[in-house]
Amino acid sequence: MMMLALSATARLLSKLTRLWAVAALTLCVASAAGAQSAQSVLARLLPDVDPAMLVEGADAFGPLRNDLPVAPLLSGGREIGHVFVTSDFVGTTGYSGKPIHTIVAVDDDAVILGVELVKHHEPIVLIGIPEARIKTLAADFRGLSLVEEAAAEGAGHQLDIISGATVTVMVIDDSIIRSGLKVARALGLGGLASEVDTGPGFEIDETAQAPDSWMEMEGDGTLRRLSLDVGQMNAAFAAMDDPRAGERALTEQPDTGFIDMQMALVSVPAIGRAILGEADFDNLETWLEPGEHAIAVMGRGLYSFKGSGYVRGGIFDRIVLIQDDVSVRFRDRGHRRMGRIALEDAPEFTERDLFKIPADSGFDPTKPFHLQLLVHREVAAIEKVFTTFDLSYRLPETYLKPVATAAETAPVTADDTETVAQQALWKRIWQEKTVEIAGLLAMLVVLTLAFFFQMQLTRSARAVRIFRYGFLIVTLVFLGWYAKAQLSVVNLMALFGALTTDFSWQAFLLDPLTFILWFAVAAAILFWGRGAYCGWLCPFGALQELTNHVARALKIPQIRLPWGLHERLWPLKYMIFLGLFGVSLASLEQAEKLAEVEPFKTAIVLNFIRAWPFVAYAAALLIAGLFVERFFCRYLCPLGAALAIPARLRMFDWLRRYKECGNPCQTCAKECMVQAIHPTGEINPNECLNCMHCQVLYQSETKCPVVIKKLKRRAATADPSAFLAQREGLENHPNIRKT
Repeated sequence: MMMLALSATARLLSKLTRLWAVAALTLCVASAAGAQSAQSVLARLLPDVDPAMLVEGADAFGPLRNDLPVAPLLSGGREIGHVFVTSDFVGTTGYSGKPIHTIVAVDDDAVILGVELVKHHEPIVLIGIPEARIKTLAADFRGLSLVEEAAAEGAGHQLDIISGATVTVMVIDDSIIRSGLKVARALGLGGLASEVDTGPGFEIDETAQAPDSWMEMEGDGTLRRLSLDVGQMNAAFAAMDDPRAGERALTEQPDTGFIDMQMALVSVPAIGRAILGEADFDNLETWLEPGEHAIAVMGRGLYSFKGSGYVRGGIFDRIVLIQDDVSVRFRDRGHRRMGRIALEDAPEFTERDLFKIPADSGFDPTKPFHLQLLVHREVAAIEKVFTTFDLSYRLPETYLKPVATAAETAPVTADDTETVAQQALWKRIWQEKTVEIAGLLAMLVVLTLAFFFQMQLTRSARAVRIFRYGFLIVTLVFLGWYAKAQLSVVNLMALFGALTTDFSWQAFLLDPLTFILWFAVAAAILFWGRGAYCGWLCPFGALQELTNHVARALKIPQIRLPWGLHERLWPLKYMIFLGLFGVSLASLEQAEKLAEVEPFKTAIVLNFIRAWPFVAYAAALLIAGLFVERFFCRYLCPLGAALAIPARLRMFDWLRRYKECGNPCQTCAKECMVQAIHPTGEINPNECLNCMHCQVLYQSETKCPVVIKKLKRRAATADPSAFLAQREGLENHPNIRKT
């Protein structure tokens, strides 16, 4: 029956592969459908949402807009905000491989009023995380300014990660912020500029010529200027809410220059050569790496745009370059003092500096940007108030040329932008998991070396025991309770579901440890079978084995099931797996709920902090494992069954055996902790956990009759009478089957 099911699955995958191109075409058509399909998502979900639960005081939703899948949020007939679904605007999928539908409300100032998670297929949220914790997470977004997020590149707030749901929480956060910014720009909320199609795009014209005088550069926009006097500064601080700012007014004459700051994009060859001169521009090009740009900032007056903070912290905290979502703060390593200005009519400046714009910042020199100046005023001994001023800059068209005609270049589509954003999300997750990834890779290297050199390791029973206990403790504590890297049959069902719909690597790259583990398991199955994971890298398996060994130390009696009963209980886990797999074909969500037959989330991911039925079930399995070692692994684990099915595909047989194994010797069969060795001596690769104990016995000089016999033969030539006595003792060995 199992083979028939596998054969049917293989045929289904084959058909799906042939239809892959059709599916891709369907996706393209769906993308072209655009707004209509997006509106249907909001229209489908909105009737089930209570406005008052989303935002306090709200009582109704208005009709959907025709141009965007956005609906007004009403209170007493008055519009107080705008409502949208994140999945209408961004395509980031959760760990399940499907979108997480979250309804968000924002006001006219682009401030989030409310968030509610309405539909998803995330297994950790469906059955692992209490609903109250998700509501608390959603409440934390209230009051978040999307304007500030835009200035901070979406990283302006601290994310409260829920233990055991890191991936899901980061996906929810990414979806809310990016979709919120898209809606805010589309509606012009909070003054955010609308995203428009700039056509084929432009690039720097290397052949352009700059004016040969400072005055002409100011006139055509090559140079931009921000000039503030003392009177303007006193008026700006006096208008602030803090009355102390006005009381600390500057005492200089109102027309005294506070700051006169000018800026130019000197990485443009024509501008750089004109302002810096040929020699200094050549030095600038040497300093800049491919893709990097530089601005020249010059200033004079009472206030310094550099300040002195960079001397202590290495960062220029008074200026920041902003372009759409791009925010660049300059550090001392990206700063150079500028020489004399090459133009004869240039004014004298007390500060002349060059600042590098990194290539990976996303800065586009052909688009407008501004330099924001931060001005502070001390109002108490250690208190300051701040205000900002913008120096806007747009490269004149004389320095630009079209990249290509519409026929020569492919436009950047929304799908391209979404792909880049999704890649940025999983890359950020991988960077934040650096410690865990390094630890897992180290464990895999150590385990691989132990397997390759197992005959050398298993010469000492004590060395194997110390190594195994130590590794299992690391697996349980680090890989399980700390990193939450517990594989599950849910992973396999999600993978199959993705293969049968619109497969995307993004959904699986979101969890780096799980991703690495699955690749390691796939490779290990070809070499050693399922035992590499089940016997060494499964946190719940490690918990069972360690608790059983504690039970042995406490003299708790061990139950060894009769071989006939044991052999008939093996198929249970395969039946459970095939049942879950069959249900997943009809409903992945229902299969995820039934996958609670695995106690992994309760015991490992959530550390037993869960509703009592789940805790009782996990505890019952562990208690059973105190008497029958690895009880769950042997008879109930669907993940173990799934990994055991391809176990016979392994290319090598690493476990050495004697022809006497099983007939007459039964030592290994009696001491195998999971009874994976048949009475006839064969090792069942579907059940073997590669614990190496049989290899310890294979070389044992005190337990293996074959080894003992060889040693006695060597000693016979020295003392024949002793040999006869030893042979008589060998024949009475308790693990030799009498014929």
